[in-house]
Amino acid sequence: MANSLDSVLSELSRARSEFEREVGEAASPADVEAVRVKYLGRKGLVSQLFRYMENVPAEEKPRLGEELNKLKSRLQERFDSISAAAGSKTGMGQWVDLTLPGDMPAIGYRNPLLQVYEEIEQILRDMGFSVETGPLVETEYYNFQALNIPDDHPAKDLQDTFYLEGGKLLRTHTSPVQIRTMERQPPPIRMIAPGRCFRKDAPDATHSPEFTQIEGLVIDRGISFAHLKGTLMAFAQQLFGEHTRVRFRPSFFPFTEPSAEMDVWWESARGGRWLEILGCGMVDPNVFGYVDYDPEEFSGFAWGMGVERIAMLKYQIDDIRHFFENDLRFLNQF
Repeated sequence: MANSLDSVLSELSRARSEFEREVGEAASPADVEAVRVKYLGRKGLVSQLFRYMENVPAEEKPRLGEELNKLKSRLQERFDSISAAAGSKTGMGQWVDLTLPGDMPAIGYRNPLLQVYEEIEQILRDMGFSVETGPLVETEYYNFQALNIPDDHPAKDLQDTFYLEGGKLLRTHTSPVQIRTMERQPPPIRMIAPGRCFRKDAPDATHSPEFTQIEGLVIDRGISFAHLKGTLMAFAQQLFGEHTRVRFRPSFFPFTEPSAEMDVWWESARGGRWLEILGCGMVDPNVFGYVDYDPEEFSGFAWGMGVERIAMLKYQIDDIRHFFENDLRFLNQF
């Protein structure tokens, strides 16, 4: 009778193997259901195997019953997993074929604004500048007054910003970081202050209420306008190429004197022209008074550049809003 039990157990093993093969070959929900009915239906193969219980001695029935129940449970679990993973319908009512290659999710590209931001930062790091940061929410003192912009100064109107409760505001430039750095440490200072800024500009092709700025500051004994020109010319040639031409035009900023705009000569299909990329100047001695530096002992220069403007120039982008819309058709070009 042991041989008879062994033959029944062998048949159970074959049944399980056949189930695995057939359910694996199922190509539609109907095929899977047919396999289920064949093996687990009321008159299916598993039910027929239970009839062998009548032909084995009483002492073998517990073992055979245990093996039959294991087979039924394993086939049911296997069918349930197959049904959940590949035998169910999608929301569109279509069959999922797990043998087909999957749909790869779209992988975006790094925003060109971030690329230029990091390139500028790395160039200046290589030139020996440290990177300093400060809060986005500032006080009027750090954003205006300590930068030689009193309440009645016309330059304050040009930097209209978002005012918050408690006399706070969203910073209009990263210049407050320069003041905070000078308060924290004595000269020499060689730093840049990158970060987001905010002004109440109406969005259009060249303006945004949020923009990215990188400012720089050098303070030491004997610093002159020649140091400013040499530093910024070297920077421009690293960013745009070694043959880049630059020029400096007189300008005005409340916190620098003298002040200048720096342009680069840009060749395009429509011909060459000068394009402004940053403002700069020698630090006004009045600013030193707010940080207890002696203007008779120290001098310095500062500059500020909008990263969006440089990125638009570098990649020939005609609308600043592209940087913030996260349109993959735009990002995939970079």
